[in-house]
Amino acid sequence: MKYDVIVKNARIPQGDNTILTNILIKDEKIAGFIQDLEGIEYVKEIDAEGYLTIPGCFDSHTHFMDPGFTHRENFLTGTSSAAAGGITTIMDMPCCSKPSVRSIPELESKLNAIKDKAVIDFAFWGGVTGEDVRNDNLEHVQAQADYGVCAFKVYMTPSVPTYERVTDPEMLEAFRAVAKTGLPVGIHAENYAMCDYYVKKFQKEGRMDGPAWAEARLELAEKAAIQLGISFAEETGARLHIVHMSTGIGAKLVGEAKKRGLDVTSETCPHYLTLNYQDAMTEHKQYAKIAPPLRTKKDNKELWEGLQNGSVDFIGTDHAPYEIETEKEAEGVNIWTAFPGIPGVETMVPILVSEGYNKGRLTLSRLVEVLSTNAAKQYGLYPKKGAMHIGSDADLTIIDLDREWTIDQKKTYSMAKYNPLHGLQLKGKPVKTIVRGTLVYDDKEGIVGKEGFGQFVKRQSIQKLDKLIKY
Repeated sequence: MKYDVIVKNARIPQGDNTILTNILIKDEKIAGFIQDLEGIEYVKEIDAEGYLTIPGCFDSHTHFMDPGFTHRENFLTGTSSAAAGGITTIMDMPCCSKPSVRSIPELESKLNAIKDKAVIDFAFWGGVTGEDVRNDNLEHVQAQADYGVCAFKVYMTPSVPTYERVTDPEMLEAFRAVAKTGLPVGIHAENYAMCDYYVKKFQKEGRMDGPAWAEARLELAEKAAIQLGISFAEETGARLHIVHMSTGIGAKLVGEAKKRGLDVTSETCPHYLTLNYQDAMTEHKQYAKIAPPLRTKKDNKELWEGLQNGSVDFIGTDHAPYEIETEKEAEGVNIWTAFPGIPGVETMVPILVSEGYNKGRLTLSRLVEVLSTNAAKQYGLYPKKGAMHIGSDADLTIIDLDREWTIDQKKTYSMAKYNPLHGLQLKGKPVKTIVRGTLVYDDKEGIVGKEGFGQFVKRQSIQKLDKLIKY
């Protein structure tokens, strides 16, 4: 057999150890592994140079703003930024596009707008809002599931005008509808009334400092929202997923729910592992404004522990950039009126490698789970994605574990040239990103993948993560 591509000198994981091998690729799939290339025929080769080579990393939480808000980001710039960060597949949210995605026509409208832009592969979240419940449009939930979305997103607090939040009874009805599909329902877990009250209270008191935003959207607002979500999951049998979880108490609540046998999972983001609101929001103000907000050093520590023990299942970025001139720094914009969101796809993998694996917080096997495997399983894309098996898509992230570098907010493929992680010194960096056997990013040459190469990936099956908590 003549192979299409050989990835030479790849150091691949074997549990918490590695072996040096060569990866055979045929028809965009992994076709085998071999130690000796003598007599092997192939068309192209990519040299991994002995660097760690893991299954292509998966960011299951992005807002690429396309179509409708492309002054912030678009699918070309967003997927290019992801590729430069070692990500081979993203899963885009239904809310930050125009129209929002809550039906088949809206899904197809979005797909038609972006399909010729992507550099890497992409999947979709489906949508359900309070408006859908009130208008008796919940039949759109099953239709979206049949189309191939991987999960459904619900906001307990407002997001954008085109995507309403749910009231408590509306969320219960949404849970019932999603439970019938077998897919996860991801909630933005903040108690709306509590957040709204304290934001208005702090504004009335004249608080204009950066940390005021985080203090107004207090930890209790997330705790109460997660507790309600768990109660609704228990009542309806829905698979609950807590997106962008910011608190240590949240991880503990998810862990306790798992112990009771409930289908509850969670993700956190790199910024919740590395930044605290007191420092970051004092220095960066609205450029560090996100929802849920940054928390404390104690939360940083407890979320790392959650990743270690399984109460936090994997990492996402909540990549949601805004335009500096009009939405972060325009005249009259302050900590209360600036849009909440930061970029993240270019720094997710490096932060987990540097601050997780290289500092001993994560084993190699756990690093692969939280960057690649678990999200792919959760959303029904495994083993097509997130795996290094024969027959899996030949998606590979090649990482120089010893590369020392500093995050520079101006040097990014994203349109957003701001980042509260600016100046963070890291050890470990993706140097090559391969999607279905094609090199799309090279550290020396930049983005080498073609616009439109990325493909829409429909859900392959319904899968669940094991409810494992380590003591």
